[in-house]
Amino acid sequence: MQKLIRQCNPVTLLFIVLSLVAFSVSGMRPVFVCNEVITRFIRDGVMVLALIIPIGAGMGLNFAIVVGAICAQVGLILAVDYGFGGAGGLLFITVIGVALSVVLGWLIGICLNRARGREMITTIIIGFLATSLYQLIFMVGYGTVITPHNPEMMLSRGIGIRNMIDLENFRNVLDTIWVFTLGEFEIPLFMILVVLFIAAAVKYIQHTRFGVYSSAVRYNGARVEMVGISQDDVRIKAIVLSTVIACLGHIIFIQNIGMLNVYTSHLNTDIFSCAALLAGGATIYHARIHHALLGIFLFHTLFIVSPQAGQNVFGNPALGEYFRSFVAYGTIAVALVLNIYRHNTLQD
Repeated sequence: MQKLIRQCNPVTLLFIVLSLVAFSVSGMRPVFVCNEVITRFIRDGVMVLALIIPIGAGMGLNFAIVVGAICAQVGLILAVDYGFGGAGGLLFITVIGVALSVVLGWLIGICLNRARGREMITTIIIGFLATSLYQLIFMVGYGTVITPHNPEMMLSRGIGIRNMIDLENFRNVLDTIWVFTLGEFEIPLFMILVVLFIAAAVKYIQHTRFGVYSSAVRYNGARVEMVGISQDDVRIKAIVLSTVIACLGHIIFIQNIGMLNVYTSHLNTDIFSCAALLAGGATIYHARIHHALLGIFLFHTLFIVSPQAGQNVFGNPALGEYFRSFVAYGTIAVALVLNIYRHNTLQD
């Protein structure tokens, strides 16, 4: 019975059923859906992978990956302000974003060590705080305390950045490398390999000495301390790695979109990434690479077909849009309840 409980994941089964039903009702062409799923895979895949390492260290879902997204946007805004573009500008964004991610990830790790056992709710609050500070800096500080160099990105009053920034110099810089057409399918091979490379890197980290220490901290932190391993250091490193990977994932997302909504582009990156990971069969205690990859396909397939399904069934595509938000938050809520139930069942 215990083995059957471990193998059966009702969240994944629910997503498979919902995706199949919504796809059949939507009437959308399979080729179109596949192309859109591939685009979402390269756009959001790395952000989902950023959640795996903290779970391995027993810290649950890291909703503070939104901080990594903010770091990427800070680097992007500075690049646009100073007139950088192309591959060189993308490198500049990466250096600035990763440097900020390391510093802020270290601070988040210290904070979570003081909130042991309440990491998930703490990361949610940290995400809200980081968003407020970020918006304050670029809505009020830019043009007053910080001197801008590009007046075109500023509001007419000279204080604060415009809501939308056109990323013409960065749009699809990576997406156009090694793109192959197979019939009606467009395969961005380079970006798929980038996502798979980061997935392989995360898997490699899980099997290094640090990965072993993380597993030990997750199962018995007190015993780890007895053998001379600092569980606080392990937890901090896990959050730093997660924040850095999230930053890289958001850079990929931004250059794929080609437009930056300065104040809201990073919002919901944490919710959608956590929902996708849980849809793939992960739990707050256990997550692997295949959970992330499967979850990306299932979650975004449902996201793509649900508006058209709502239009065909109810004559209102807005219902499909509402359903997508409901699915994102509902997935996390249901998964958390089932995770706790299964965890208690297995202990009994």
